Amino acid sequence: MTQLEQALERYHTWMNDPLIDEATKAELRGLDGQDKEIEDRFYRDLEFGTGGLRGVMGAGTNRMNRYTVGKATQGLANWLLSRQEKPSVVIAHDSRNQSPEFSLEAARVLAANGITTYLFTGLRPTPQLSFAVRQLGASGGIVVTASHNPPEYNGYKAYGADGCQLVPADAEQVIEAIQSVAGFGAIRRMEQADAEAAGLIRWLGEDADQAYVDTVVAHSVNQELLRGGLGDALQVVYTPLHGAGNMPVRQVLAAAGFSNVHVVAEQEQPDGYFSTVKSPNPEEREAFTLAIELAYKHQADIIIGTDPDCDRMGAVVKNNAGEYVVLTGNQSGALMVYYLLSQLQEKGKLPDNGVVVKTIVTSEMGADIAQSFGAQVINTLTGFKYIGEKINEFEKSGDRTFLFGYEESYGYLTGTYARDKDAVVASMLICEAAAYYKQQGKTLYDVLLELYGRYGTYLEALQSRTLKGVDGVQKIAAIMEDWRSNAPVQIAGVKVERVLDYLPGLDGLPPENVLKFLLADGSWFCLRPSGTEPKIKIYFAVCGTTPDEASASLNQLLEQVMQRVDSLA
Repeated sequence: MTQLEQALERYHTWMNDPLIDEATKAELRGLDGQDKEIEDRFYRDLEFGTGGLRGVMGAGTNRMNRYTVGKATQGLANWLLSRQEKPSVVIAHDSRNQSPEFSLEAARVLAANGITTYLFTGLRPTPQLSFAVRQLGASGGIVVTASHNPPEYNGYKAYGADGCQLVPADAEQVIEAIQSVAGFGAIRRMEQADAEAAGLIRWLGEDADQAYVDTVVAHSVNQELLRGGLGDALQVVYTPLHGAGNMPVRQVLAAAGFSNVHVVAEQEQPDGYFSTVKSPNPEEREAFTLAIELAYKHQADIIIGTDPDCDRMGAVVKNNAGEYVVLTGNQSGALMVYYLLSQLQEKGKLPDNGVVVKTIVTSEMGADIAQSFGAQVINTLTGFKYIGEKINEFEKSGDRTFLFGYEESYGYLTGTYARDKDAVVASMLICEAAAYYKQQGKTLYDVLLELYGRYGTYLEALQSRTLKGVDGVQKIAAIMEDWRSNAPVQIAGVKVERVLDYLPGLDGLPPENVLKFLLADGSWFCLRPSGTEPKIKIYFAVCGTTPDEASASLNQLLEQVMQRVDSLA
C-alpha cells in the first residue's frame, strides 16, 4: 500500500468514526478529491517529539486538533499514573487561536483520569508555567503554544516535576504511552463543571501571578540604583507582539524601577492571527517596525520585544549613527553575561564555582567573557531543556552555582526559579544593563563595540530553508546525508579541521541529528534540522580582529555553504 493509499484509508476512517464531531467531518468533506492535502494531513500521526507536539491546526492525524491533543494527554496521564498515585499538573497557554480550547481539553482528560489540574484564568508566559510547577509541587506541566511559528500553527509542550521540558529519556516513555492509546475511544474526558465540583480542575488566581513577578524582580542585580532613579532615566519601548508578555513584563519592569515604558498599542492586545506582523518573531527586524517608529518618537534608549509565549526576548538599540539596530541573540547574550558577571564581581558576589551554560550553536563570545571572570562554561544540545537539566545537576551535586544560561535563538535565564528560558527576566536584565551604562554615558551598542575590542569581533549568521510536506522531510534528510558522507576538506579557502557528528552521541551529549564543522581559523558552521518546524537551519560563526574582516569572512563562508545546501534543497 502506497503512502497516499494509507492516508486515504485513515481519512475515511475518520469520516466514519462516530467519535469524530460533525464540524470536523464537514471540514474533511471539503477535502474530497484533494489527494495531496489529504496525504499531508493523514500520512502520519503528528509526532510527539522530545519537545512535544507542534503542527498546523486542522482536521487529521498530522494536525493539531482536540483529538491529537486528547490522545497526547491520555498518554501523558497514563505515564504520570504509572509513576505516582495522585499526580497533579499545571497548564498554561499563549494567545494563539484555539490555545484556550486545547488547554481545557487537556484539563478535562487529566481530570477524567483523576489527576488534579491547575489552570490559569488567561494567557500566561511559558516560564511562569515552569515556575508554577515547582512552586505548587506539581508532577508536571503543559504549555499550549507554538512559540513564534506562523498563525496557522499551535503546539503542546510537556514538563516534568522539576519544571523542565521532558528530557529525551522521559519523553521516549511518554511517546510510548501515547502510542499505546488504542484509538479515540480510549481517551477519557470529564465535563468541566463536574471536574471543578470534584476539585480536579482548579483555577490559579492573582497570588500565583504576584509570586512569579516578585521572584523575577528579586533577580535584579542593581535594585537599589534602579529604584534610586537610574530606572527612571531609561526610555523603553516594549512590544509583546500580541502575546502573553504584556502584563508580566510591564509589571516586572515597573516593580524593578522603570517608569518610562512605552507599549506599542497596536500590538498590546492578544491576537492569534498576529495581524500586524508577518511573523511574531523577535529575531526579525520586521517584527519591530511599529516599535521602532514609537522609539523614534520617544527617543528610546532600548526596544524590547517578546514572542507569543514570552520565553524569547529580542532587543533593539541605537548604533553610533543614531539608527536602531536589532541585536542578535548572541550579542544580547554576551552583553547580559558581561553585565551580570561584572556586577556580581564588583559587589563581591561572584561565586568561585559559577557556571554559564550555552548550546553548541551559540557563539563563543559569551563563553570567552564568562571564562575571563573565572566562570566555567558548559555546552549542551539545542533546546533549553538541556540547560534546565544542567541546573538540576548542579542543585543535586551542590558543587557548582548556575549563573546564566542562554541560546542564540533569543532564550535566556538567570536564577533557578524556573527550568525554561524566560523573556520576562531577560527583559528586566537587559533594561537594567542599558540603564547602568547610560549613567556612564554609553549605549549598549558602545559596550558591544568595547567587548569586540577586548575579546574579538564575533559575528554570526543563521540561514534556514523551509521544506514542507513529505517531499520536504526527504530533502532535509538528503541534505544531512550529503554533508555527513561527503564532508568538505576545505571551504571558503579554509581547511576543515574537524567534523563533529552528534548523531551517535558526542561529548557525553544525547544523540541528535546535528553536524558541526570546525575550521582552521576558528570559524565554524553547523547544520541542524529543526525539531519544531519543517525546515533545516544552518548556523555560521566567525571571529576577526575588525568588523570588516569578520564580515568578509562570514559572507564568504555563508555563500559557499548555502550554494551547496540549495543545490539539494
